[in-house]
Amino acid sequence: MNFKKLLSAIKAFFNRFPIFKVFSIQIGIAIGIAIVLVFLITTWLSFSTNHGEFKTVPNLAKLSFEDAKIKLENTDLSYTIQDTVNYNPDFPAFSIIEQHPVAGKKVKEGRKIYLKINPSKYREVTVPHVIQITRRTAESTLKAVGFGVEKVTYKDNIGKDMVLGMQYKGKPLKPNERLPKMSKIELILGNGKRPGSSNTDENDNNAGE
Repeated sequence: MNFKKLLSAIKAFFNRFPIFKVFSIQIGIAIGIAIVLVFLITTWLSFSTNHGEFKTVPNLAKLSFEDAKIKLENTDLSYTIQDTVNYNPDFPAFSIIEQHPVAGKKVKEGRKIYLKINPSKYREVTVPHVIQITRRTAESTLKAVGFGVEKVTYKDNIGKDMVLGMQYKGKPLKPNERLPKMSKIELILGNGKRPGSSNTDENDNNAGE
């Protein structure tokens, strides 16, 4: 059966049963509407999600917040500032110290970049009580909270290597005071001698001559 005979047979069928003709037309219209709707929805989704459009995350490390903000806006990216982190002396104060996603990553246009900003200085820490303990224990205790020992000085006291006091930048320092983390503290230790014993020994030696 050729194509013309097939068309004639279909036409004859619909003439004999007109109800099927109406039903077929309605089915065809429904299919056409469905195709148009699918096309419109696909086009809208592609537009609203910027389908296929990606941006490269710029490197914001060590930039000031204002410079980083401008750089992100020029790249059509947004930002959110997260809680600050510990001070890093290798980065300028108030500069970008961390970012997520990292530089070079491909993201969708408008993606939020999460930023962390370097504080202006180390956070302050409470000086622990290290008086009347050994130098070794005191240094370990200070190190544990983020301090360092710059130097030690000795004075006459029978408690050898016992911590008698502390100083910071030449001034007396008491426990529970607060200093920036990583500060260097001076320890004053006992040398194991009785106070004034050096003078007494010298006087005794002079008297025996």
